[in-house]
Amino acid sequence: MRSTRMYTAVDSHTEGMPTRVVTGGIGVIPGATMNEKRLHFMEHMDDIRLFLMNEPRGHAAMSGAILQAPTRADADWGVVYIEVSGCLPMCGHGTIGVATVLVETGMVEVVEPVTTIRLDTPAGLVIARVAVSDGHADSVTLENVPSYSVRLDDIVDVPGYGPISYSLAFGGNFYAMVDLDAVNLPFDRANQQDILAAGLAIMDAINATNPPKHPEIEGLDHCHHVEFIAPGSTAEYSRHAMAIYPGWFDRSPCGTGTSARMAELWARGELGLDQDFVNESFIGSQFTGRLIRETTVAGIPAVIPTITGRAWVTGIGQYLLDPTDPFPTGFQF
Repeated sequence: MRSTRMYTAVDSHTEGMPTRVVTGGIGVIPGATMNEKRLHFMEHMDDIRLFLMNEPRGHAAMSGAILQAPTRADADWGVVYIEVSGCLPMCGHGTIGVATVLVETGMVEVVEPVTTIRLDTPAGLVIARVAVSDGHADSVTLENVPSYSVRLDDIVDVPGYGPISYSLAFGGNFYAMVDLDAVNLPFDRANQQDILAAGLAIMDAINATNPPKHPEIEGLDHCHHVEFIAPGSTAEYSRHAMAIYPGWFDRSPCGTGTSARMAELWARGELGLDQDFVNESFIGSQFTGRLIRETTVAGIPAVIPTITGRAWVTGIGQYLLDPTDPFPTGFQF
C-alpha cells in the first residue's frame, strides 16, 4: 500500500447531515485568526477540501470540519469548516458534530451533566454545551454568533421565475428566506430537483443584483443558501427545504439557517427572546432554537441564538491517496 497523503477523521451525522471531523494529517493552517486560516486554506490548501469532500471519498452533500489549535485565549479548539460548496465561516450542524466527537473521543475533559466547549470559528466564538450521561453526548446546545436581518420582503427578478419576494438574514452564513408557494412547488421531496433549480436561480439573481456583505467578516459577500419555507410554518414551528450551492439540500434542519430564520422572525416582531422555535428539515429531523439576548453587529440590531440538536459518531477513518490515483482531488457528478 502506497500513499502520498493520509488524513485521520471521525465521521458523524447531525440529525441526518454528515460531518467529517478531521483530527490529524493537515498540520497548522497559517493565519492569526480563524477567518484568516479559512481564507488561507481556500487560496492555498483547497485541494485538501476537494480530496476529503468530493467523490469517491465523500459525496455530493458532504460536510466536514478541520480541528485546529484556537487563535484566541478564551477558546478550547479552533475549527475550519469545509464542504462541497467551499469553506464556510460557521456551520451549525457541523459544530454540533464537532462537539459530539470531542466528547465521545475524550479530546476534551468530559464533565457530567454538561461539558462546555468554547470553539474558535471563522465567524467568531461559539459555545457548545454538551449534555452528557454515562460518558455519552446526548445533545448539544450551541450559543451561536450574533445573527441579524439584512432585508425583509425584498424583490428580486429571477430569470424563468419572474419577481420573487424574499428576506435575507445572517446566522453564521447568509440565507434567503422564500415562501415555497412563491415558486408554485409543493413541499414534497418528489419535487426536490425543481425546488433545487429554483433555489440556485434565486441565489444567482441575488448575487448578481444585490449581494450581501458582512461588515466584519472578510470574504463573506454572497448568498449560497435559500431556505424555502413550507406552507403553514409559524414563529413556533417551521418546516423548510434548504437549497445549497452548488446543488444539494441540507439533510439537517441547518443550525446557521435556523439562526438566520429566528433573526428574521425577531426583526418582524414575531419571535421574542426566550421562546422555543422548532425548525424541521426536509427529511423531518428537528432543531430547537431560542433567542437569548439582543446585541449589535457594526451598529445593526442583532440577536444571540441558541440551537439544540443531536449528533452520532458513525465511523473513524484514515483517508489515503495512492500516487497512481487518477482523482487526487476527487470529482463531482
